[in-house]
Amino acid sequence: MSVKTDFDGEILYCRLSGEIDHHTALPIRLEVDDKIENCRPKNTILDFTDVTFMDSSGIGLVMGRYKLLSEFNGTLEVTGLSNNAYKVMRLAGLDRIATITKGVKK
Repeated sequence: MSVKTDFDGEILYCRLSGEIDHHTALPIRLEVDDKIENCRPKNTILDFTDVTFMDSSGIGLVMGRYKLLSEFNGTLEVTGLSNNAYKVMRLAGLDRIATITKGVKK
């Protein structure tokens, strides 16, 4: 699992790749949270395009970043989801706290 980040002064873009499960979620959370706390972005995009597997840890990852961003009045977008991941996130109600899309946002 890896995270590549880019910050343009307002938007923090985090491209995730590999698997998201209970073993990899913590390092991802720590890296993304560190960037959020240091940059205080207006918007954060979590790009799941290169995620090959996701269990319920992916839902927790999104929910936790939303809570952290709320402290800074930031917003969250989740993009690049597979059809299945998109359905799971919508069923979990994440579309009420973040913008959730299947396509890639650049």
